[in-house]
Amino acid sequence: MPFTRETVEELLAAGDFFWLDLDRPAAADFEVLRGSFGFHPLAVEDSEHFEQRAKIDDYDDFVFLVVYGASPDDDRLVEVHCFYSERFLVTVHRDDCPAFAEIRRRYQKRDEAIDRPSLLLYRIVDGLVDSFFPILAQFDDRIDELENAIFVQASDAQLQEIFQMKRLLVGMRKAVTPQRDSFASLRGGIAQLPGLAEEDEHYFRDVYDHLIRISDLIDSYRDLLTSAMDVYLSTVSNRLNAVMKQLAVIATIFLPLSWLTGFFGQNFGWLTGHIGHWQAFVGVGVGTELVALAVLLAFFKRRGWF
Repeated sequence: MPFTRETVEELLAAGDFFWLDLDRPAAADFEVLRGSFGFHPLAVEDSEHFEQRAKIDDYDDFVFLVVYGASPDDDRLVEVHCFYSERFLVTVHRDDCPAFAEIRRRYQKRDEAIDRPSLLLYRIVDGLVDSFFPILAQFDDRIDELENAIFVQASDAQLQEIFQMKRLLVGMRKAVTPQRDSFASLRGGIAQLPGLAEEDEHYFRDVYDHLIRISDLIDSYRDLLTSAMDVYLSTVSNRLNAVMKQLAVIATIFLPLSWLTGFFGQNFGWLTGHIGHWQAFVGVGVGTELVALAVLLAFFKRRGWF
């Protein structure tokens, strides 16, 4: 169905509740929202500019909601703006919204009109909120894989992935925390939805509980990533210490050997007069180096450096 002024006026004149979903709206679509629906200019202005804070704003004859869900894109988020009243529901989003697919299929199979608008709003919000759980489950599995891989062989790619995952979780937290607070105000009676019956409040209480769980999971995974980063840094530090220890052992071994070779390379009369055949060279020259090497190895073993 094309989203035009004529189409909207026909739907409003029919008197039945309807749901319009605007995917990647153009400037002309917002003019229809202003003209045909008569939405408050501030609400339309907020809808034109995305990256809004999750909120529930009451405008007397309708409610403007900003709700976030999960999406398999770069930032893992989809922002949905909802204009809701007892006569209609208009959703606006720019990113793909997989959570709407099942809801749309369910209502397309219905022959009768939508008799409980608040239940439709609940299913949309609940679908967006629940879409976080599969994404967070993937984070959980990937964190376990990263921790195991770091213990085997730490690499720079793992550290970059940890930083990337932490940025994604920070973005999710910025979206989920205000959303949780918004539905807490709805649960406490501070905010109201048009046509919300007492029975329907139980559904939105369930949404609030899910948001608390999601917020706790995000904080837990951030802590796990911080721990994984500490494990990475400790592993790299231990590896560097082991390399430095090996280099120190090698340098310590060659230090007396270098001194001995330098000593016997001097042109003293006794050395040139007594070391004139290969037996003396092996006994005095090579023998003293082997004795020095054996003494150092015994000392290292006694100190537990091997």
